[in-house]
Amino acid sequence: MTLSYSYLELRALHEIARVLAHPGDLKDQLRETLDILSTWLGMERGMISVLDLQTGEAWLDVARGVDFEIGQISYQPGEGITGKVAQTGRPMAVPNLGKEGHFLDRTGARKSLNRAELAFLCVPIFYQARVVGVLSADKLAHQVEDLEREVALLGAVAELLGKVVHFRAVEEENRRLRRMLAEAKRPSTRIIGRSKVMQEVLRAIDQVADTNTTVLIHGETGTGKELVAAAIHENSSRSRGPLVQVNCAAMPDTLLESELFGHEKGAFTGAITRRRGRFEEAQGGTIFLDEVGELSPIAQAKLLRVLQEREFQPLGSSRVVKVDVRVIAATNKNLEKEVAEGTFRSDLYYRLNVFPIFLPPLRERGPDILLLADYFVVKYAQEFRKDVKRISTGAIDTLVAYHWPGNVRELENCIERAVLLTTGEAVDAWHLPPSLQLKPAGMQSVSRGKMEALVSAFERELITDALKDVHGNQSQAARLLGTTKRIIQYKVEKYGIDPKRFRRASS
Repeated sequence: MTLSYSYLELRALHEIARVLAHPGDLKDQLRETLDILSTWLGMERGMISVLDLQTGEAWLDVARGVDFEIGQISYQPGEGITGKVAQTGRPMAVPNLGKEGHFLDRTGARKSLNRAELAFLCVPIFYQARVVGVLSADKLAHQVEDLEREVALLGAVAELLGKVVHFRAVEEENRRLRRMLAEAKRPSTRIIGRSKVMQEVLRAIDQVADTNTTVLIHGETGTGKELVAAAIHENSSRSRGPLVQVNCAAMPDTLLESELFGHEKGAFTGAITRRRGRFEEAQGGTIFLDEVGELSPIAQAKLLRVLQEREFQPLGSSRVVKVDVRVIAATNKNLEKEVAEGTFRSDLYYRLNVFPIFLPPLRERGPDILLLADYFVVKYAQEFRKDVKRISTGAIDTLVAYHWPGNVRELENCIERAVLLTTGEAVDAWHLPPSLQLKPAGMQSVSRGKMEALVSAFERELITDALKDVHGNQSQAARLLGTTKRIIQYKVEKYGIDPKRFRRASS
């Protein structure tokens, strides 16, 4: 149709063209476009979705009047109105949103609105005769005199957006490829963690793994230093050789020399056979000296000689054994302080601390706590043959709030105990040890809040867990909790709980 524009429409198109003509951040340009549509043309809750160059999936990139997280909302080809427009390349318009069954409202932006009062417009965005995105917006139905005209006007805006949206797709594709490349470089490891501090640890492992450099892992007890040592070994050229672990803290001086370097038959009382030491067992591979800070001064001197000479003599033998072994050590002590105090040899410390890796405590790995907890739930559910599938909201709050002095080892022990105690599908707060309810020393005086707030939090948790169990059905949740549907509806509204989140995907 031939469209004659009003002054406001021409002004809006001019403003959009001006924004897109100026160099700048592509997403900012798209956001400004949606602002102009709202200010000048009355088009609210505007959204621009960009097509994935590989899959054809439309993912929501920018929106106005809609709360969403990046990468959270997407539409498969043909799914909902947005998916249909992306797939067919033809616009769609709905004069009464309340009567449209294909409208998904996946953002939830219209759940509190009267949809019967809204018209919905959705048009494809083309670049070089190919659909690269979708532009959509609402408009009050009583303001729409000619639906076809409104679609044509929005289509004119989409024509202006074509090049910018295309480059947004290219931008995201490049970002995806860079992410894939980064993940391809990520070392193969059993370490679980997506937090920034753990990503830095993984990068350090990647840098040092395929070398012969001596590594010293610093970290509190229970942080997983043995996993870091294993990751370094497994990603090195020595991975086909043995990884021999030695717990220095558990080794008395009288046995240290024999344990590390071996002995000949008759070398001392009780030496009835010849024995190879740990260094000789690790030939061609890696030796991991855990808790190296516990070594006595005598043991430190003997270890230093091996690191310097790369050879040793077994106890009671005249033969010299040359070793080709990579050394990884770990400590939960501040060895610099120990050196300053004279309890740890400075020359040994500098021999060991060639490439230090600092492993953070669990309390500094916030995003990883639930990741690890979920992993341990699956692990022990399988081990104990239990149908435990998730962690309740209350248990999650407890886990995240705790300070974890025992680090990952303590978390694993807590989840093992909780899974053992659980009789249903979820780990609840009362399955966790009472010690998790305690605050760290010095924080006990912090206000616990009013009783009403605590009761409300617990009530919200109970209702949320019940809705999860019955997939969002409020009537069943009421029966489960021994109350009425009306009370559940009141509480759901009071606490801002969205039962739709818990519905089965198929519904």
